[in-house]
Amino acid sequence: MFFILSKTIGFFALPSNLVILVGTVGTGLLFTRFARSGRRLVVACMAALLLIGMFPLGGMLIYGLEQRFPPWDPARGPPYGIIVLGGAIDPDMSAAHGETALNDAAERMTSIAELARRYPSARIVYSGGSGNLFGEAVEADYAIRVFESFGIVRDRISLERRSRNTAENATFSRELIDPKPGERWLLVTSGFHMPRAVGTFRKAGFSVEAYPVDWRIENAGHLTLSINTLAAGLSATDLAMHEWAGLVTYWLTGRSSELFPGPI
Repeated sequence: MFFILSKTIGFFALPSNLVILVGTVGTGLLFTRFARSGRRLVVACMAALLLIGMFPLGGMLIYGLEQRFPPWDPARGPPYGIIVLGGAIDPDMSAAHGETALNDAAERMTSIAELARRYPSARIVYSGGSGNLFGEAVEADYAIRVFESFGIVRDRISLERRSRNTAENATFSRELIDPKPGERWLLVTSGFHMPRAVGTFRKAGFSVEAYPVDWRIENAGHLTLSINTLAAGLSATDLAMHEWAGLVTYWLTGRSSELFPGPI
């Protein structure tokens, strides 16, 4: 139930969806006795779309998330294992075309090639089922193809196929791995997603070390993400708001250890 509710609320909470829906209501009112209110809504929504798309709001919000955890420091020695969170594979597209379809979070996958080579004894765990409401294809089934193409032997790889969101990533990964005291596990996911991911793993009683990838902002001087279209600006803001809303929701529902998890 939480999964369905979160997906539904998440859709309407995205700024672009919300503004367009309100604008659609305003357009409908133009043909009623509330035409004046309709015009105001339409104008307000057009102004909001322009502001969100042109100004670096999304970049600022993403930058705050990405700066929460620094790059992983290998000086402490090799990890026992590496957990990769799903989100880089479109399972339904992969099923439709018979090959692994990566999206713009592909670095979650490609970073494993170097990590597996550098730490040849580290166990590799991919955590990802299907995050779609009506999809049946499973991310992990296609992730294994990518890892094997990197030359990683099958015996090193474990697949967690049930999780549909970050909270389930943490719970089901812990059940699968059953980590022992003293084991060091890296958690690989996008930099903007790392605070929520670490918070859920801590809540699940699984201590992990952040290995952020898939950076979206170069530095504080590049908050626009090289945006050259309104659509790109809207997309950046949607991404940021989705993650910040997720942090608040997970904390309020007891799925994260704290509101804004950071390094210990």
